[in-house]
Amino acid sequence: MNAVAAEFFETAARTRTLTRAGKIFISVMLLVILEGAMRKWVSTASTLPLVLLRDLLAVFLIFHAWRFGHFRRQKAVALTMLAWSCAVLAWGLLQLVIGESSPVLLLIGLRFWLLYTWFAVAAAASMTESDFRVSVLVAVWTMLLMAPLAVLQHFSPVGARINAQTEGGDEEGVFVAVSGVVRTTGTFTFTAGFTYFMGMMAPLALGMLSASKRMPRQYLFSIAVFIAFAVGTMVSGSRTAVVNAGAMFGLYLVGRLAFSKMRDKPAAAAAVVVAVLLVGVFGLFFREAIDVTQSRFAQAADSEDFLSRVMTMFFGESDTFAQVDWIGRGIGLGSNLATFVRFGQSTFFPLAESEGSRILLEGGLLGVAYIILKVGVIGIGLVRSLWISRTSNSPFPSLLWASVLVAGITWSAIGQLTANGMLGVVFAFALLIFRFPHFELFPKRALST
Repeated sequence: MNAVAAEFFETAARTRTLTRAGKIFISVMLLVILEGAMRKWVSTASTLPLVLLRDLLAVFLIFHAWRFGHFRRQKAVALTMLAWSCAVLAWGLLQLVIGESSPVLLLIGLRFWLLYTWFAVAAAASMTESDFRVSVLVAVWTMLLMAPLAVLQHFSPVGARINAQTEGGDEEGVFVAVSGVVRTTGTFTFTAGFTYFMGMMAPLALGMLSASKRMPRQYLFSIAVFIAFAVGTMVSGSRTAVVNAGAMFGLYLVGRLAFSKMRDKPAAAAAVVVAVLLVGVFGLFFREAIDVTQSRFAQAADSEDFLSRVMTMFFGESDTFAQVDWIGRGIGLGSNLATFVRFGQSTFFPLAESEGSRILLEGGLLGVAYIILKVGVIGIGLVRSLWISRTSNSPFPSLLWASVLVAGITWSAIGQLTANGMLGVVFAFALLIFRFPHFELFPKRALST
């Protein structure tokens, strides 16, 4: 623990080197992660102020990047985003004229479709390598603090204060994995929020393992982060979190061996063995939690086909194309914010549960263009990240873009406020690795700008 504490104080000391962009980025990231805790355990009235503060900070970072010419560092991405923003605005105005939208709904749609993508581009253009490093360390520290909370929630009764939701203190509003065992939410107000958080943390925790290290405390810190990630996944009660963590861990194992230099392959093989052993050991300690997750898979298999669920997550509901029209029903209509504005509650998605279906139903032909653009950007990012991984001898870039693939296609990014902001953070990390292809979490050289 002394080594971990030392790493914390070193991180705190390095925050003095943060630029304004880095400070804003970290503030937005922490608001995304901690907003739900404030709503659940402090005051439900904090929802609007916290979301408004987060959005204003995101807008300020975009303005900051524009004012100081930082978008020139991400010129191709920025120009693409500018063209796409014009298209979305024009289509939204067309929907408004035809009567498929309203001014409030259009503003909500522009927020969900554009704001946090611009935020990610602005962050990637403005932040320094020191900002990047400290942001990653702050993120993994939230993982270290979240893991004990997740364990406490998992082993606490359904009606315990720690498991209370914003809908009220009764047990009716708590999602259980199996009878008597909660589906872990962490600091978030909904179970998918913790699943998304684990998805964001996967490349960072595994990247810590693969990072070059010089001191024993760096090894201990990386192992502590990986243990926190493994434990959080085991007690999550989420099939998606388990499948995603398993896939990312498999990619890490392959990448650790494939991308390391020939002289370093024995050490890489040893690191792979240690990682597998750690997972096995903690699997024994949390056998009960694993049994709960296995029960979730078994129960779901009785009511739905797993392959069909995966296909729905990636490509939308099967009846979506029968409902789509060319103009769409209004960008923003499928979001929980729009539901709150229209009906005074945000507990359901009015158009569809899956991200792909929401995009198509909201945007019509624009939704088709959105999906094509998204797949194209992710495809280019994956190819380029593989090249960077090969030249930098690290699986970290590929892991980052693998997380973008999953998040960009399956998360409720245009439907849910937290998912929307968290995807912006993930996308920013992925774009930053292009600016700093030889990024080191534990550098022995001066950090570049």
